[in-house]
Amino acid sequence: MDRDLIFEGLNPEQRRAVEAVSGPVAILAGAGSGKTTTITRRIANQVATGTFAAQQILAVTFTDKAAAEMRARLDALGVRGVRARTFHAAALQQLHRFGRAPAHVLPSKVLMLRHLANSLPKPYRFRPAADLATEIEWAKNRRLSPARYEDSAARMPPIPIDLMAKVYRRYEERKRERGLVDFEDLLEQTICMFDEDGAALVQLRDEVRAITVDEFQDVNLLQGTLLGRWLGDRDELCVVGDDHQAIYSFTGATPRYLLELPIRFPQATVVRLEENYRSTPQILGLANRLAPTLGGTEKVLRAVRPDGPEPELSECATAEAETAHVVSRVQALRAEGVPLHEIALLFRLNSRSEPWEEARGAAGIPFRVRGGAFLGRQAARRLRQVLGGSSSTAVAADVRAAALAEGFLEPVPAGLGEAEETRQDDLRRLVELAGELDDGDLTLTGFVAELERRFGGSDTSDGVNLLTYHRAKGLEFEAVFLPRLEEGELPVRQAKTDEAVAEERRLLYVGLTRAKRQLSLSWTARSKPSRFLAELGATSSTRRAPVEPDDPVYAELKRWRAERATADEKPAYVVFHNTTLAEIVRRGPRTLSELAAVPGVGPAKLERYGEEVLELLTR
Repeated sequence: MDRDLIFEGLNPEQRRAVEAVSGPVAILAGAGSGKTTTITRRIANQVATGTFAAQQILAVTFTDKAAAEMRARLDALGVRGVRARTFHAAALQQLHRFGRAPAHVLPSKVLMLRHLANSLPKPYRFRPAADLATEIEWAKNRRLSPARYEDSAARMPPIPIDLMAKVYRRYEERKRERGLVDFEDLLEQTICMFDEDGAALVQLRDEVRAITVDEFQDVNLLQGTLLGRWLGDRDELCVVGDDHQAIYSFTGATPRYLLELPIRFPQATVVRLEENYRSTPQILGLANRLAPTLGGTEKVLRAVRPDGPEPELSECATAEAETAHVVSRVQALRAEGVPLHEIALLFRLNSRSEPWEEARGAAGIPFRVRGGAFLGRQAARRLRQVLGGSSSTAVAADVRAAALAEGFLEPVPAGLGEAEETRQDDLRRLVELAGELDDGDLTLTGFVAELERRFGGSDTSDGVNLLTYHRAKGLEFEAVFLPRLEEGELPVRQAKTDEAVAEERRLLYVGLTRAKRQLSLSWTARSKPSRFLAELGATSSTRRAPVEPDDPVYAELKRWRAERATADEKPAYVVFHNTTLAEIVRRGPRTLSELAAVPGVGPAKLERYGEEVLELLTR
């Protein structure tokens, strides 16, 4: 094994973490700080130094994809045999190892719960099974049995709590009748196995001498309890996480385990990774403004990348104007050479994809909805099944009647789960569209065809990414748009407590730190701006949506940029962003020092392009 390769390219703090091959270690890793590199190199160094054999190390991740990536990186470093698995995969392997393997694991709760949901009283019969599954997972991750659930639930479930308790109880009964276990049962049964079988626990701890846990801010009580069984009274534990990105409380996750680890192990080595390899200084400068209000461990991200354009903070007159502005900016980025799959638009709920799908379809911009496009979601799919093939021209009345039959509620009550909130929003939009398009001649068949024309056929992996803040975590894009930054959207209207609002703030932080070079925030004048905008220093007087100057100097700068980009074999935006060119025109700099003061003109660009720009301006 090449130890030089293990330390290659590491910054001082990453090196410090990698060198700490034993004892408790807490790696507090900011967004884009190279945490996966750090923990895989540390594991490799544990093996290279002979501190532990590869087979004695358990590396726990939260997804199969992350586990596979860790194994691939370790393999590239010459390390083979590390047990890199999710909590659930590790638990299942241990149940097999000690003769307690379940006969069948339920791949999803949704199908079983859909049948139970169909038997609910009429007002609740249409609640999506996904919301019921999320609630049951929340309870099981807190180790709440059906008997304890009703007395212990500390939040509003998607249906009345007495009904939810009955659904939970019947779900557990049906599983037992069919000899099934779900993913949470795997962890619970492994805990019980080790509590009942001391010899198995001793053997497991003899085989697993060191444990590394990724994304430790997302650990819940059930996972934390199993980790405690694995570890015992030993301290060979390395955790990595970022409490500023703790956004999964709806699953029962809590950053408490991460924050309290240095208290539990006072001798722990604590390493802060604050050098960010993803975003420009301008983007991190904006994101860091939220840091004082995020709480937890203090981390201020520092950019490694060179300067880029300032984030755009745009107030638009109306939602329609905001949509047009965002579409225009996407088209401009596309013209500048930014690949569409490197552009992302984030929203709080999946139901908010619909207006952006329609706008991009009208503009001929391919897109990809991560989490389900409008026509593929439950509401539109069901109504198209019910209405398709009908020659009726009472479009508005028929669509409304079908929506009501599917459980459409007016107004939408508070406390719905996310899946039901999305479904209600989709039903409302379908009713609105039917009212807008009903001209007396349009048939229901024609209405369904119009839906296909507006929303179908553009969902492609090569298009702009439309996704929720939650789905964006762990991803990165060249350009990120955060529209509708308004009260009721972010923070979402269901966020009533200080704790809920704090998690919404962390969601915004996750959104800001997904962007590598381009970042655009927007809101409308007719709505109440998100309270988080004030924390970012952005108010309604910040800036109206930018418009490209109608100026011959600006046009000449764009022509020069296109020629220079072609000569340098670079996308145009890498030379200068449109907003930078517009600011150059507005300021009219005459010297290099004046040009250097323009946002988006860093030292490297000043040296490379400064003289040419000044010569063009003079000419």
